[in-house]
Amino acid sequence: MSLDDVASPDRHVRILDAAERCFARAGFHRTTMQDVAAEAQMSAGNLYRYFRSKDAIVAGLSERDRQEVAADFTQAGAAMGFFEALEHLGRKHIVDAPREKSIVLLEIWSEATRNPTVGAACGAIDGELSTLLAAMVEAAKGSGQLPAEVDAHFACTVLFTMADGLFKRRALDPEFDGERELANAMAVFRAVFTGQVRPAREISPRDPSSTVSSEAPS
Repeated sequence: MSLDDVASPDRHVRILDAAERCFARAGFHRTTMQDVAAEAQMSAGNLYRYFRSKDAIVAGLSERDRQEVAADFTQAGAAMGFFEALEHLGRKHIVDAPREKSIVLLEIWSEATRNPTVGAACGAIDGELSTLLAAMVEAAKGSGQLPAEVDAHFACTVLFTMADGLFKRRALDPEFDGERELANAMAVFRAVFTGQVRPAREISPRDPSSTVSSEAPS
């Protein structure tokens, strides 16, 4: 059965899935709208009824990812302890998700450096995730899971910087060991979110307390 005969909501999803496969296989710039249409088993003319350009497809992929990750943050934050939620999210997106997801993400980030439309979509996602994580931090402070004096902005920045690096490495390294890398990342996150690692401006070169313990609390 041709995708042209499938109901519209499912057609939209299948177009995005097809575009992800094409971008992961050939890259953003080598992929054409005709490639996406063929992968989605539909005519190019019908594809343009749903997405007018590759930029529009990237915006659709970004919005879908935003909704999925936002839902993950909300559900994990409500049902789990703070560090349990972080580990759950890390395992889902760094370990269990197909490597192709990271490859496509790297393609989108690269395009965002020169394409304002794609850059705006990426910026919107980063902004929303930062807000969601900051809310999780404040809730964990309020429940006593995290020290009240922890610098939430600093800690969230460290987490997102490391997470971006893990996505990049997973995309580039076929031998990437997700479980090992997640365990290493969680050790750092525990140190940062419990105040063992502080912003550089708060640490004097002669401050003996600036030495960070190598053992994160359980």
